[in-house]
Amino acid sequence: MMPTEMEEYLFDLRGYLMLRNAVDADHVAEMNSILDTYLDLEPEKWRGWVQRSGASPMRHLHQLFEMGEAFERLIDHPSWIEHMNRFVGGDDGLFIDESFADIRTKSVATILHSGAHKRRIRTQYRYHNGQFRSGQINILLALTDVGPGDGATMVIPGSHKSNLIHPAFGDGSRSVDAVEGAVEVSCKAGDALFFVDCSAHGSAERLNEGERRILVFRYGPHWGGN
Repeated sequence: MMPTEMEEYLFDLRGYLMLRNAVDADHVAEMNSILDTYLDLEPEKWRGWVQRSGASPMRHLHQLFEMGEAFERLIDHPSWIEHMNRFVGGDDGLFIDESFADIRTKSVATILHSGAHKRRIRTQYRYHNGQFRSGQINILLALTDVGPGDGATMVIPGSHKSNLIHPAFGDGSRSVDAVEGAVEVSCKAGDALFFVDCSAHGSAERLNEGERRILVFRYGPHWGGN
């Protein structure tokens, strides 16, 4: 499905969209069941072509698409593939740079990072002659509900076009909870946060018990292949 006129406006304005109910509940449950079989994998160890990094209370399981067909279905998923073609650049082709599961428990947070002030070609955002040109777009697909206290992703709307560095960069903050201008993006399992990587972003600290599970995969133009 092609992005709507309003989605194009909001993506240009804010740098992100929330795609609600992008993946159905049965598909989410299937992927969660597969991830459960990797929870005993030790840090820096491999199982087949899947590697774990990060010590508890965080797990990163890299190379999602090597976990089987349930994950392969995400590569060109109809909920976002036409959005990718439009916002990366309609004639630029697509390449997936990275894919991993982020599984975290209480006390984990992600610091503020990225931002358009860096002017990196690989993560840049442009709009010219009716065409979007995004160097990298991220899908953050929720496999659990992520609400208040769950360590939700936080984004600074409009920062994908900023010229100046946010004063909070480098101030020692371990989460984005207190960063001025940042908004917390809550989601339900199956929702997909879709944003250009040069948006300044991070996460709130997880305060609740239990797990936050999201999948992260990054698309860009074919010339970004490594």
